[in-house]
Amino acid sequence: MLAQVKEEEFNPYYRTYISKAEYPDIVEGLQKSKKEFIDFMNSLQREKLTYAYAEGKWTIAEVLQHLIDTERIFAYRALRFARNDKTPLMGFDQDAYVPNSNANDYSNTELIEDFEAVRNSSITLFKGFDDEMLLKVGEASGSPISVRAVGYILAGHQKHHLEVIKERYL
Repeated sequence: MLAQVKEEEFNPYYRTYISKAEYPDIVEGLQKSKKEFIDFMNSLQREKLTYAYAEGKWTIAEVLQHLIDTERIFAYRALRFARNDKTPLMGFDQDAYVPNSNANDYSNTELIEDFEAVRNSSITLFKGFDDEMLLKVGEASGSPISVRAVGYILAGHQKHHLEVIKERYL
């Protein structure tokens, strides 16, 4: 997927996520990855949600909340840049978000509902972007990032964490 996005459209840190995006069409990728992720999460037992594979590592519930929080932040970035807002945006400390999320107190149903709402919002947002908007670039966390790079990052970030869950938690 990396060929869809030019190297100057994102910080190299995001290359892993962009490379995991499976569909050239951002909206299709967000839709299909949403279904795959929800199906997987529905297959998990409640007790698995609060499991962490090592001391200091996030639980599955916390990973899911991390995906939700990150998607909200990145969708906001995409909206700002698509609307030609040139204000540089600060980064965020993902490690501060997790312990303050109370993710382990939520049921699988509640987490999935929140994920689905956020993803549906992202899908609607990206459906409204034309080709010109997708190419707009803004600055976040001190680096340039295009609207379309954000779309691929959302799908690839989710896939990355799904792979981690399957490898290390189950």
